[in-house]
Amino acid sequence: MGKAEEKIKRLRSALSHKEGDRVPVSDFFWTGFVLKCKEKWGQDFDPYRFFDLDYIVITPNMDPHIKQFEIIKEEGEDIVVKTGFEAVIRRSGTAPMPHFESFSINSPEEMAKFEFDDPADPRRFYSGGDDQINCVGDTLLRNIPSWDERVNAYIEDFAVFGSVCEPYEYLWRIIGTVNALYWMAEEPELFKDFVDRIGKFLLKFCKAQIEAGKGRLSGMYIWGDVAYRNGMLFSPDTWRQLFKPHVKALIDLCHSNNLLVIYHGCGNAIPIYEDFIEIGLDAYNPLEAKSGLDVVVLKEKYGGRLAFVGNIDIRVLEKGDRNEIKKHVLYKLQAAKGGGWVFQSDHSVSSDVDPESYKYAVEVLKEYGTYPLDLDRIRKEIEKL
Repeated sequence: MGKAEEKIKRLRSALSHKEGDRVPVSDFFWTGFVLKCKEKWGQDFDPYRFFDLDYIVITPNMDPHIKQFEIIKEEGEDIVVKTGFEAVIRRSGTAPMPHFESFSINSPEEMAKFEFDDPADPRRFYSGGDDQINCVGDTLLRNIPSWDERVNAYIEDFAVFGSVCEPYEYLWRIIGTVNALYWMAEEPELFKDFVDRIGKFLLKFCKAQIEAGKGRLSGMYIWGDVAYRNGMLFSPDTWRQLFKPHVKALIDLCHSNNLLVIYHGCGNAIPIYEDFIEIGLDAYNPLEAKSGLDVVVLKEKYGGRLAFVGNIDIRVLEKGDRNEIKKHVLYKLQAAKGGGWVFQSDHSVSSDVDPESYKYAVEVLKEYGTYPLDLDRIRKEIEKL
């Protein structure tokens, strides 16, 4: 069995609530963290290879309009671009995240006029270039390699996941969060029509991505931030009416192609966890600790029905105290009994994490996370720390 096959088997076991050889591990990384790692371990550093992680998520060009960024303004590290979402975004070298300055749609009626490029356009998968989701984050990237090239670079050594947004995650990038929340209530029919159009676009995009993967994909990430620290951004019933059918369609499509499905939703979305179980979701990520989520507690309630990915409190890793890191990792490791948990941060590894701290956390996981888990040993270690 090759390296990738071992990792795929490990991940499938965990997300099927079974114990494989050990607890799987992966993550997302801020550019600042990667740069610190390169200073320490060399310019060829790759976090997935260096830490021998189990899976990687690779996103195609999902922009509604396939085009290179338009540079609106550039002054040193301060740059303003217009993307294929037709959003104007400022990316400053001193700011941790980009600032959305304007959107092309400014009235509810304009949603009906917004056009989408072909969701199955081969350029999304086989051409390099610019796209908003891959290129505008904690840094600005340009002219990245094609999705096909990026998949091929990892397919021999990792489980590779594709990537698709659900409609809310997609539409706010077109109309803005404020408009999305207002128009949802003020213009429900126009809003629902736009959601449904986006849902159809994303389902066709996901289908085309699976076909372009040509059997290389092990799973699919669905991105959908519909909650914040203290709860849902809108009522669970609104989510069920507007967005749940589209999420279910994506999950059904992926499962019909033998792909695992992980939903990435920030904040506290516990009110719709039972809905995710109903529509067949395999696992939920990232379980932000700062939202009051604890995977050990969640496992007691949802174990065997919904797997979890994440919940390692990045604030603990940022502090850098080794005893605290070990105690934290061992505590969360209890959720892996019987499968159902993947070690990962509760969002992504920030620039404030020391490379050695993350390395140590992964080492603790791999030392104690071999199946069958020795919970007595783990709990004794926790008591000692």
